[in-house]
Amino acid sequence: MRANFIFSEVWIGLRRNLTMTIAVIVTVAIGMALLGVGLMINSQISSMKDYWSDKVEVSVFLCKKDDPFPQCKGSGGVNAQEQAALKAQIEAMPQVQGVEFENAAMAYKNYKEQFKNDTVMLSAIQVEDMPESFRVKLKDPNTYEAVISALNGAKGVSNVVNQKAILEKFFGLLESLGWAALVIAIILVFAAALLIGNTVRLSAYNRRRETGIMRLVGASNLYIQLPFVMEGVIAGLLGGVVAAMLLIVSKVFLFDKVQAYLANSELTWETVATVITFTMIIGVLICVLASFVTLRRYLRV
Repeated sequence: MRANFIFSEVWIGLRRNLTMTIAVIVTVAIGMALLGVGLMINSQISSMKDYWSDKVEVSVFLCKKDDPFPQCKGSGGVNAQEQAALKAQIEAMPQVQGVEFENAAMAYKNYKEQFKNDTVMLSAIQVEDMPESFRVKLKDPNTYEAVISALNGAKGVSNVVNQKAILEKFFGLLESLGWAALVIAIILVFAAALLIGNTVRLSAYNRRRETGIMRLVGASNLYIQLPFVMEGVIAGLLGGVVAAMLLIVSKVFLFDKVQAYLANSELTWETVATVITFTMIIGVLICVLASFVTLRRYLRV
């Protein structure tokens, strides 16, 4: 009997404030979806950093014939003797762990693997366009500055590229996107809390006679408050379900597409499920807390 009464009151409250309830559901859904996207981006960044942390190299590119680099002007390219001398110079550095030579054919093979889904890029480059280079593995990736300063301007070297600097810029961009999504999610969560508060206030005002009668017959505070809280819980759950669908769509049509261009950065369904569970719990908790706070302030029981 009591359960039937509570559910009937919840239905009445949702029906009377239908537009406000829909607004709450939409706001919670968008806020939780953005929160989930931010968490998934941060999870993918963490996975990529773990993968690349011990694979960062310094690429020492060698001069080719007619290279546009100033230090390569007048050079007919690097011969075998100069190549061996440069390799010995690099191996003698205390910061260097290992050196591998990559010829034009190997560079072109790696290039084709990297851009295998981009026919335009593949058609624009030929084997003879690829530079030869030394791939330098460092003992400590943070010592790259000493290696670069020693090799910049060395005979036969066109330019030196630090992969860590490139990756840090890329990771920084992804982190900025993740934080932007989290900030927007926090703003929307705050908006959802305000909407829930207004919805509960309207519902309490519309049913002020019923609550007054319940108070007179000795109903407990929890019993009077429960229908209003249940409205918030239902709105939070529905918003969480919509957010879960948006996160699944994001995984399939956004993250899976991006992963084709990023090595070892797969976002697993287990991570997505964890994020969905977390966002749904957060959405429901926000709705419940907003309902309780509003009731304590505006419903005198």
